[in-house]
Amino acid sequence: MSILTKLFGRKQDDRAVARPLWHRTVEIAREKEWYKSCGVADSVAGRFDMITLILSIVLIRMERDAELIEPSVRLTELFVEDMDGQLRESGVGDVIVGKRVGQLMSVLGGRLGAYREALAARDEAMMADAISRNVTLHDGTDPLLLTRRVRAFAAGLDLVPAFRVLDAEIGK
Repeated sequence: MSILTKLFGRKQDDRAVARPLWHRTVEIAREKEWYKSCGVADSVAGRFDMITLILSIVLIRMERDAELIEPSVRLTELFVEDMDGQLRESGVGDVIVGKRVGQLMSVLGGRLGAYREALAARDEAMMADAISRNVTLHDGTDPLLLTRRVRAFAAGLDLVPAFRVLDAEIGK
């Protein structure tokens, strides 16, 4: 490799391995069923809540396989990259973006812990409580609607082999 290629060549994208999975995660989070049938508010907050919910379920699944640990880090980096871009696009200034992304990562971490605990306990009420605290639902919506759908998604994802998870062959 020449020195010019080293200086001006393209840097390898370490996140490329997880990019299809990131796109599929966002696609699943945007499915109309969550908003129409499960009562998630179709708003900026509701869409963010669904992205963090689906991403959490995917990350929890990835924790099970050693070969998916490194890609799960890349998937999280893509979340950060996307949130950074969304904030900048919405007019948040450079000085504030880092702080806001840090807050969003903290939110993701808290939700990841709550969903992990609820799924591990196999407790529907615990998951419904985590969802009611962390997902913007329409007034009067029973969180069990979303809880049951999310648990079904997680159960289906548990059956998907690691290589298919990485290939973004998840969901419907």
